[in-house]
Amino acid sequence: MIRIATVLAATALLAAAPAFAQAPTVRIDSGPVVGTFEGPARVFRDIPYAAPPVGALRWAPPQPVKAWTAPRPAAQAGPSCPQPMNADGTPNAGGANGSTSEDCLQLNVFAPKAAKGAPVMVWIHGGAHRYGAGWIYGGDNFARDGVVVVTINYRLGALGYFAHPALDAAAKPGDPVGNYGLMDQIAALKWVQRNIAKFGGDPRNVTVFGESAGGQSTLALLATPSAKGLYQKAIVESGLGWVTPKTLAAKEADGVKALEKAGITASTAAELRALPVEKLVPVNDDYQPFIDGKLMTETASQAAADGHFNDVPLIIGSNSGEDSLMGPHVPPRMLAMIPPMAKAIYKDEAAVSDEAVARAIFTDRVMGGPARWIAGKASSGQPAWLYYFSYVGSRFGPAKTRASHADEIQYVWEYWGRRTPMSMVSAKDQEVATLMHACWVSFAKTGAPKCGAEPWPAYTPATDQLMEFGASSGVRTHFRKPQLDAQEMVSLPTLKLTGK
Repeated sequence: MIRIATVLAATALLAAAPAFAQAPTVRIDSGPVVGTFEGPARVFRDIPYAAPPVGALRWAPPQPVKAWTAPRPAAQAGPSCPQPMNADGTPNAGGANGSTSEDCLQLNVFAPKAAKGAPVMVWIHGGAHRYGAGWIYGGDNFARDGVVVVTINYRLGALGYFAHPALDAAAKPGDPVGNYGLMDQIAALKWVQRNIAKFGGDPRNVTVFGESAGGQSTLALLATPSAKGLYQKAIVESGLGWVTPKTLAAKEADGVKALEKAGITASTAAELRALPVEKLVPVNDDYQPFIDGKLMTETASQAAADGHFNDVPLIIGSNSGEDSLMGPHVPPRMLAMIPPMAKAIYKDEAAVSDEAVARAIFTDRVMGGPARWIAGKASSGQPAWLYYFSYVGSRFGPAKTRASHADEIQYVWEYWGRRTPMSMVSAKDQEVATLMHACWVSFAKTGAPKCGAEPWPAYTPATDQLMEFGASSGVRTHFRKPQLDAQEMVSLPTLKLTGK
């Protein structure tokens, strides 16, 4: 019986060998990887860009990968980084489901079949720095249009943006602490510099882009000196932009309180690193890049105000319904806080309801105002382009009148993903997706979004023009100027800015 099983196994291997041999193979600096062909793309998944951040490497800067010699299968997606998952297996708030593991520092490459010196786009996923994964996004259509796309995982939640006095005390001299997710993103960009030419990409033409937490991460990269030179262009989709400074000491105090609230008594670095990951995933804290004093020495807001941003061409924008982040109901206490002056500025919304005013203020304060302000600051160097996404998909009923947070992603990628069957995609949906995707592709290729029938002008505070992607797309001048001016007047004094 054993002999028969052995023969059958050998036969299966021989049958699979030709297909494996014909699969695309690339030798990177850590060893050979064997991907797969999917439509117009050569696809390589689950490629480690850093060593597993486990044991002594939990809450430590990413370390080099241990090299391998045998071909490494790279056709299947790897695990997501640890995060809260839905018990029923459906995608969570960041679109992830399936297995998770601390051994998650991997990336995925979608490359045109005959790429040589192609532009590269590196995607940083969103999810409040607590959810999401790179494997969720399919880059086939970018590859179809001559762009190499890299999607990455990075540490999340209590494993990605956690500070504690014990970890600081145990860190190696000179090592930054706390911003581990940001460190991972920089490590992935360094991997791209070393390896992307093997996939046909040009390491001198890299665009980093991201949405929500990924957009905020992109802004943090623009403000991080050690990331300079790892990319040449940036795109920020709904990435906030106004950040109240928080120091390492404050973050460490927050970390201690978060553990206490979760009932975790560990107090030394060894005890913290010995905790089961399942105990850390539910820990709640303020997870986002912060001033640690070594990796980040100022917020993205401060860097923009002081002229310290990495001076690269930039696209930045927001959606019309960012208030979807508030959930279905506005708390009564928030409605009670609306000042009479706000209702005078938000006249159209005030004519509807106090809730409409609160939602508009949230959208402008959290995303729209910061995007315009960042574009204005960035425009003093390399050009910046501002956009506003208002298109509502045809599959939604008339009750939905604004584009929710993250709605633009499907249009940017021209990829409808796992949740939207093509039978639900209308010709108008596809038209908007084709336009927006073309803008992102042309920006990656040339450093300017040359797309559509109407030119998209670079942003300056004097002209104050943006591109609206909506039911009727086009250039808008002084878009929501009174409302956004008011948001600047209220918000900027809270950001501890020293620049102009």
